[in-house]
Amino acid sequence: MSLKVDNIVKTYGSYRAVDGLSFEMTEPGVFALLGTNGAGKTTSIRIILGMLSADSGSVTWHGKKFCTANESIGYLAEERGLYPKYKIMDQLLYFASLKGMRRPEAAKAINYWFERLGVEEYRDKRAEQLSKGNQQKIQLIAALAPDPELLILDEPLSGLDPVNAELFKSVIREEIKRNKYVIMSSHQMSTIEEFCRGIVILNKGKTVLQGDLNEIKKGYGRVKLTVKCEGDITPLAQECGLTAVEETPNGSSYNVSSKEQAHALLHRIMDSGIPLIKYELREPSLNEIFIEKVGESDEK
Repeated sequence: MSLKVDNIVKTYGSYRAVDGLSFEMTEPGVFALLGTNGAGKTTSIRIILGMLSADSGSVTWHGKKFCTANESIGYLAEERGLYPKYKIMDQLLYFASLKGMRRPEAAKAINYWFERLGVEEYRDKRAEQLSKGNQQKIQLIAALAPDPELLILDEPLSGLDPVNAELFKSVIREEIKRNKYVIMSSHQMSTIEEFCRGIVILNKGKTVLQGDLNEIKKGYGRVKLTVKCEGDITPLAQECGLTAVEETPNGSSYNVSSKEQAHALLHRIMDSGIPLIKYELREPSLNEIFIEKVGESDEK
């Protein structure tokens, strides 16, 4: 069982919105499709879903040409897709019927998700009466009610407060435990790091980085150092050839060339007697890698 996207290309005149995107999901889990605004993420998702046709390339699911109408797929779009004047329950039953669900089966699934997401009170409300965050919950119910094998989430946490963002995350974790295939697109890199193994970063339609996120991070090594002290350590850092790249209430951050350089600063701090509050030597975050790779691509 797998989802395979093979060298898809989409052009609009002389502009290549997607330029040779390829990736494969060979087992359940979460795959991240990342990029800046206009990088080609949503276009790629629409091609995978069959909403747009590619100029070339292919998408296969379980070894066969991907056909949305014949497969078990849930899609949470970034844009709001509810009918503003119609009652929520009526819309969800209609969406479920389009997925081939019978009314009793659909009502049972929808009621479960109403309770799980805490939106029972809105079942007879019109969509226009709901906040942006609650509309997002309703669209997630529409995606999940048919119990899809493949779930595509385009900016799933958009417009959510921290409490509801954590609720969405808990639902995604549950779907992962149930061996679902999930493609996620998000600008919230910390969220991607929580869930994803495989990633693709797009910039202007081209793939600028691809692979297993843990392996990508290991390839960089522990090159990010954050230090927080009760005193100024700038002269000590300079003695080690280090200049802070960021100063925050959480400490000073440095790019180090080796563990030895980082440890040299630690020894100087300890010898100085300046109280040390925090010392963290780590791999770069996905956000840092993203900025580096997109920046490199823009310079070429």
